[in-house]
Amino acid sequence: MSTVALITGAASGIGAAVARRLSAGGVRCVLVDLNGEGVERLAKEVDGAWLAADVSNEEASLEAVALAEQRYGRLDLVHLNAGISGRVDLADFDVARYHKVVGVNVDGVVFGVRAAVPLLVRSGGGAIVATSSLAGLVAFSGDPIYTMTKHAVVGLVRALAEPLAAQKIRIGAVCPGFTDTPLVAEAREMFVNAGFPLLTVEDVAAAVESAFYADTPGTLLIVQPGRQPVPYRYAGVPGPAGGQRPPAAD
Repeated sequence: MSTVALITGAASGIGAAVARRLSAGGVRCVLVDLNGEGVERLAKEVDGAWLAADVSNEEASLEAVALAEQRYGRLDLVHLNAGISGRVDLADFDVARYHKVVGVNVDGVVFGVRAAVPLLVRSGGGAIVATSSLAGLVAFSGDPIYTMTKHAVVGLVRALAEPLAAQKIRIGAVCPGFTDTPLVAEAREMFVNAGFPLLTVEDVAAAVESAFYADTPGTLLIVQPGRQPVPYRYAGVPGPAGGQRPPAAD
């Protein structure tokens, strides 16, 4: 029985690289992207299913999971990759743009997890990997709203790790540095002129595949040029002076 993967933001960049990498290993792919022509073209290339949809809309994730079940009867791997840059100027605030960025980068992950979990459980378990960013771990002053959304993704992954593990679902995230994708296309020449190395989408796709099979739930893989992906380790925070632990949530 073939492994089945659902990938959002799959028409180009990291998502497309993940689709090609997984399909080359025999994985059947369900691809989702707002770019209908692009996602259809890639689906034909990898012999997969496709859906043109906006992940900021809850129905998109539900339809994608339903497509996976209808076409392949199961779901094993989910890569919640769709994302857009912030470009929200707090001094000249565009509230519509703000809601769009949060909708794609945060709601798209929340909706994706919510929609996928029931089918993953029915399939016997599986794995979810979200694309975060180094901006999900450190402050990136160049794009504060993007930074906020990627921190939110990291927080969601870490908080869901234990409850999803109890359902035989691993969840993690990849946190790549600057990657040669359409998101950085406008600044690519600046990086090249400065001699700053960019990750390739294939670098990140390899890390995503590793993250699917990470031993520790909630693993955050840092991906940087010329280095092997490495799990990020948070420092602990001090508790009450008496050493008490908080009560368990019901």
